[in-house]
Amino acid sequence: MAFVTVNWLSILIAAVLAWLFCGAYYTALSKPWLAAQGKTMEQCQAEMAGKAGLAKAMPFILAFVGNIIIGWALYGILVHLNAFTLHGGLIAAVLVWFGFVMTTMTVNNAFGGKKPMLTVIDGGAWLGAFVIIGAIVGWMGR
Repeated sequence: MAFVTVNWLSILIAAVLAWLFCGAYYTALSKPWLAAQGKTMEQCQAEMAGKAGLAKAMPFILAFVGNIIIGWALYGILVHLNAFTLHGGLIAAVLVWFGFVMTTMTVNNAFGGKKPMLTVIDGGAWLGAFVIIGAIVGWMGR
């Protein structure tokens, strides 16, 4: 896949919308997510208070960069499948999410002794992100 033929606008739009979705998702589920982590809001606030400016922003920056990489990878898959449609983008996104993201998260969280609810909550966020990215990249096409 040549970088000059990539529809970077579709990837950027998809990354922004997925990033905003995840922000809203985790805001709405902050209490159960914290409980699944085994943390309190006070603990998280204390952790953040001990960080400098860039260290506070880094998770959000990494999340956005990750969404761009996901968009680029899904774009590449759709190129090779010749499936630039809304439907094709959705199918590819859900299959990649289920086959790679959920399996990896489930194994990592199981070995890390994390509560299953953490996998459910984080998996839902990633499913939403992948569906948004896949739909936009698939729909906007080449």
